[in-house]
Amino acid sequence: MTPTVLVVLVVGALAVRAVGTRLRLPAPLLLLLVGLGVSFLPGLPDFHLEPEAMLALVLPPLVYSAALDSSYVNIRAVLRPIGLFSVGLVVVTTAAVGVTAHLVLPQFPIASAIVLGALVAPTDAVAAMAICRRLNVPRRAMALLAGESLGNDAAALTLWKLAVAVALGAALSWWQGILLFLYAAVVGGLVGAVIGYLVHRIRLHIGDGVLESAIGVATPFACYALAEQANASGVLAVAVAGVLMGHKAPYGRHTTRLQENAVWRSVDVLLESVVFTLIGLQLPTIVGSAGVSWTLVGAAGVLLAVTVLVRLAWVFPVAYLPPLRSRGQPPPDPKATAVVGWAGMRGVISLAVAYATPASMPGRDLVLLFTFAITVGTLLLHGATLAGLIRLLDVPADEAREDADDEAKVRHEAVAAATEELDRQVAADDERTPEHVVGLLRSLAEHRQGTAREWMEDQADGRAEAFQRLFSTMLDIERKVFVAARDSGEIDDEVLRRVLHELDLRQASVDTT
Repeated sequence: MTPTVLVVLVVGALAVRAVGTRLRLPAPLLLLLVGLGVSFLPGLPDFHLEPEAMLALVLPPLVYSAALDSSYVNIRAVLRPIGLFSVGLVVVTTAAVGVTAHLVLPQFPIASAIVLGALVAPTDAVAAMAICRRLNVPRRAMALLAGESLGNDAAALTLWKLAVAVALGAALSWWQGILLFLYAAVVGGLVGAVIGYLVHRIRLHIGDGVLESAIGVATPFACYALAEQANASGVLAVAVAGVLMGHKAPYGRHTTRLQENAVWRSVDVLLESVVFTLIGLQLPTIVGSAGVSWTLVGAAGVLLAVTVLVRLAWVFPVAYLPPLRSRGQPPPDPKATAVVGWAGMRGVISLAVAYATPASMPGRDLVLLFTFAITVGTLLLHGATLAGLIRLLDVPADEAREDADDEAKVRHEAVAAATEELDRQVAADDERTPEHVVGLLRSLAEHRQGTAREWMEDQADGRAEAFQRLFSTMLDIERKVFVAARDSGEIDDEVLRRVLHELDLRQASVDTT
């Protein structure tokens, strides 16, 4: 793909996404359909991307961005079911879809059918969580969806690599496959943890928000490359580093958090738009190579049904059987469990990895066709009905009220701590701080009214400097109180992120450096 063609692809994909946002249409499906329609235009340039480029350039930032937004505290609370979903369900789905595909289409090699199963096993929780968050689904269910989505990408991609190797002629026993899987998981997790910790420590001492953000952008690519070089799971390395960096983000600079929030949201939109458009452009070639018939259409419907039903059959035993569910946790509400079972949408990662499947693998055309059909099928089925199901079941959740109460309590403690620090700083200040500066700071801390910059523009330099220094110190104290409340379990990560963003914006309003 030439640079000009790549620019056309990116600009076109973003333009379509903008139209979809304006018309409130589901962006993934619109991008696929537009890409499909454009693919029939005569004289269309080649939009082919190398498989290695898809894996190395698309997967790391998408996984890392999702990991940054996850909650380590919430994930840890439901770690056992997350493991059963992100590994157990992936293995079961891979086997069920693969065996079914081979039985329905005997000409489909079993190894290639297993490749298909691995591709459609991981879920994409972004859309599902957006719906659940809007409708106030219990946080435990949302933590399970988020943790599953991070872990099952790594498990599925590792299975995909093993299945591709077998399909291309490699001789692997079951024991060898299990050992390779465990090696990839353990080493990949260690690589991500080490890099995430080192990057966090390094960024604490840089003092430049732009440079810290740049290092953050490079982190997922470094994790993926180093883990893959060690024949481990690059995706798991990226996920672990992202969760760690997201958990440690409150200890960094406010400018870094504000910049990274915007950067990663933009990266998500860009990559998802390009990948969905690219798959739509390639669909006619995929369909033509597979020789679509009513038999294949029927097989796609059967495989979609198997994908959905396996998840529904898995979710309730994991939730309620004593040997499987989390120790020390009460059984979840059946309505919330049903929502988790129905939130099985597949997304951009399945499509991107399917596109990266080696062209020399037998049955690759069928793998691409069925991956596309199942991904689009789940987006349509679950995406169109999940919100209605939540409303129909009237899923109970009182976290919103609890969050408001907890936030109000911690906010009161934070403001009190900040005011105490203000008194200490003023008492210890050799130069007398103007009384009206102290009064204004107290007012801002207690009432959060007005903007600091508007006041500062009319003040002398010395007074502005005193205001900025003391105000920043008070905000730092408030952050520490909220982080401590998060770490002790008093508030949730989502509450912490919302408050940190508010405090960061306030500090940015007075930060003239």
